[in-house]
Amino acid sequence: MHRRTALSVSAALLVAAPLLSACSGETRPGTAAVVGGERITTSALQDQVNDVRTAQNRSEQAAQLVASTPNLERLKLNKMIQLRVLEKAAKDAGISVSTKEVEDFREDAGQDGGARKLEQRALAQKIPLAPGQIDNDIRFTLLFGKLSERFGKEAVLAPLAKASDALHITVNPRYGDWDVKQIALGDGETAWITQRTRPEQAPAGA
Repeated sequence: MHRRTALSVSAALLVAAPLLSACSGETRPGTAAVVGGERITTSALQDQVNDVRTAQNRSEQAAQLVASTPNLERLKLNKMIQLRVLEKAAKDAGISVSTKEVEDFREDAGQDGGARKLEQRALAQKIPLAPGQIDNDIRFTLLFGKLSERFGKEAVLAPLAKASDALHITVNPRYGDWDVKQIALGDGETAWITQRTRPEQAPAGA
């Protein structure tokens, strides 16, 4: 139920978002992306990046962890947008995840080594998580699992495509363009993440 798959989706994307672009055509300062008419600010994105870097620098493998994630800003922005697409698709389908479900999943995931081990594994993922970001990642996992269970592994592409299209996603050119076919920032590096059965486990081949 909780395994995520690499997705490839064909959908049309409406491109102009007044919140992202000023009248001059330049990107509005302080905006990383606009999703569903709501801004993801560069400060909110930087907060996520800083939290990860702080956690990485506390690790005994600090240099290796930092060096392995040179494009952390783009990876984090990609995941932030994907979560909003997933939330939209889940809401449209009448699917939700409770706080208790997140807590139960986290408890189960932390049985192998406890909370500290869970945090270490989350930090070592391809898209690293600071301790305070783990619950959101679990929520992502559970929402995607429920959506896949409702529609099936192949048919789940349809509600995700519909949600992505409806949200009219635009991204600050500094971070790239939103690729609707991949539901991701378009360079192949940040395609819809091959998900894990547990958030502390890195995907195969990562």
